[in-house]
Amino acid sequence: MDRIAYENPLTSRYASREMSFVWSPQNKFSTWRRLWVALARAEQELGLPIADRQLAEMEACVEDIDFDLAEAMERELRHDVMSHVHAFGEQCPAARPIIHLGATSCYVTDNTELLQIRDSLRLLRRRLAQLLGALREFSHRHRDLPTLGFTHFQPAQLTTVGKRAALWLYDLATDFEDLEGLLGRLPFRGVKGTTGTQASFLALFDGDHERVKRLDRRVAEIMGFERRVAVSGQTYSRKWDYRVLALLSGLAQSTGKMAGDIRLLAHLKEIEEPFGRRQVGSSAMAYKRNPMRSERICSLARYVISLADNAAQTHVNQWFERTLDDSANRRLSLPQAFLGVDVLLNLATNVAGGLQVWPRVIEKHIREELPFMATEHIIMAGVKAGGDRQQLHEAIREHSMAAALRVKEEGGENDLLSRLAGDRLFDRVAVDFDHLLDPRKFIGRAPEQVEEFLREVVDPLLTRSALGEPEAEATEQLEV
Repeated sequence: MDRIAYENPLTSRYASREMSFVWSPQNKFSTWRRLWVALARAEQELGLPIADRQLAEMEACVEDIDFDLAEAMERELRHDVMSHVHAFGEQCPAARPIIHLGATSCYVTDNTELLQIRDSLRLLRRRLAQLLGALREFSHRHRDLPTLGFTHFQPAQLTTVGKRAALWLYDLATDFEDLEGLLGRLPFRGVKGTTGTQASFLALFDGDHERVKRLDRRVAEIMGFERRVAVSGQTYSRKWDYRVLALLSGLAQSTGKMAGDIRLLAHLKEIEEPFGRRQVGSSAMAYKRNPMRSERICSLARYVISLADNAAQTHVNQWFERTLDDSANRRLSLPQAFLGVDVLLNLATNVAGGLQVWPRVIEKHIREELPFMATEHIIMAGVKAGGDRQQLHEAIREHSMAAALRVKEEGGENDLLSRLAGDRLFDRVAVDFDHLLDPRKFIGRAPEQVEEFLREVVDPLLTRSALGEPEAEATEQLEV
């Protein structure tokens, strides 16, 4: 480790080795070489004079990259692709004449990035399925545990702990469907030439348009893509980057919302994230149990969300067939967005799998607020017992104001029920107060909603995920 040079904390501290590898120099440049092999193989199949020994020589060196040579050549040539063309050619002297034949730099750079995006999305699909599974179990286990609902972060009608988790789960299930949809639509740039006209390949094949079209199809097929962009300039449309980063922003939003709620619940001491036996919450305040994992999620989510706008700005500033002001930007935004979401999903799964619920604290908070929420039920019971609705309403209003003032001014407990029990207007229903204040009477269909949502939405997604990648479409397509 170089202690005097900046390191990206996403790779050195947070992200998984799997995601780091996808965006590593080794994977990037070996993918360039696989693309050069695929192009040469397809050109040979379509009649160009490329020998088997040339292909074999290239294939043998795909992973064996002389990075020192490539870096030295780039300092001289000031062109990353050509430096690697030359470095590859040094290792493959017989194949040197046909490496990169007819291609432009974006043949390897853009297609590699699309391969990296595809592999990253597949990895995130697995990560997201794990998070869905952890939250599914939590939501189902606590589907009927009453808890205070909050609107404006003020106590509102009761919900259940499981129903609240189902709200997090709903956002993530939507993200899962969006991710699968994007994976199914993601195109390959293919073999398009310098400005997207395929002129160089048309020249190679003596004006044979059909063979150029077959070359484009064949290279995409070798690299495992069903779809290809229908038209391109030198690059694939950078609007695809926006689509990708918008999806990643959505995942960041969902995990950030979940983590924000958990931070608030930790403040209330109702639900807390996992906390290690020897974990230190504060260097000064030894008693503290800070929600640091949820805070990290919120921190990184904010960063990932910001990158979607970056992709939009990059697309809108691409002039005509391309400009190079996207290059340095995308070297940062694409990998860091994927690395960030990799961290978010792993952290969120860890948190969801170890959430600690404190039912007695939750019950205490319900007891403090439920008398206010039960007043409508009490009015209805009083009317049924022969009381005057308007008189009952006014009495409850006065007693409620007095009870609230006692809580706020004196720090006392909510004594609304005892006040009502001492009011002769409520003599006929006071005996039923305990029955009327059963928290389960205030949670509506929350348990049933959770069960239906898990059965009808979440479980099919998890089943599909367990079966592997979404099925490819039966016929190859050009992406519109």
